[in-house]
Amino acid sequence: MIRSRIRLHHSTVGKGLLIMAAAAILTLTGVTSPASATTGMAPLGGGSGIAILQTDGSAALCTLTTIGYDQRGELIGLTAGHCGDAGSTVLSELWPLRGPVGVIDQVNSDLDYALIRFDRSAVRPLRTVGGVTIRSVQVTPPQFPDIACKDGRTSGHTCGIVWISGHEVHITQMCVIEGDSGSPVVVGDRLIGMVNAYFEIACLGPEKGTNIGPVMQDLQRRGVTGYRLA
Repeated sequence: MIRSRIRLHHSTVGKGLLIMAAAAILTLTGVTSPASATTGMAPLGGGSGIAILQTDGSAALCTLTTIGYDQRGELIGLTAGHCGDAGSTVLSELWPLRGPVGVIDQVNSDLDYALIRFDRSAVRPLRTVGGVTIRSVQVTPPQFPDIACKDGRTSGHTCGIVWISGHEVHITQMCVIEGDSGSPVVVGDRLIGMVNAYFEIACLGPEKGTNIGPVMQDLQRRGVTGYRLA
């Protein structure tokens, strides 16, 4: 076990700041009509920024790990568990004025992941976000010296060598910053895990994340089976 100070890194913001940020995004992107901002489906995929309104009244900005369907055809997704509690409301960071797109259904604090159930009428699922395309899920851990990459809502697309990988946890040299929690970690186009924390200093200290294999096993124990990418 590596003993070092590990920082969990979601960005916490107030609800007022979230609405102000939404207005700024709409202005900068040239979207000036309130009607156009509040209609249509929010595009979301692994690497998209999400805003989470927590049950205690606070708000956090994190990153979506992946999106797909369960055995009943319901639209589900994953992010880091410390981003919110069960019952927290999920919005698209880029399109918050379109309203809630989902809710955190379950949280596993040991593996630090959260299961999101999305409203299929509110979300257009994506396989490619930024520099990451997810075409398959790799349930076996990555290995040294694999090159892992991620796309996060704060630091964007970064890559780094896989230093250590056990059954549940991997450690890489990818740059991650607050808000990148939940970012999809891929080797090529294969999803191998998610970002959860970094050691000591953002971008300089190694990234620590959860491997996707144990997450999928835990989801099956909770009755979520047959996961397939959207």
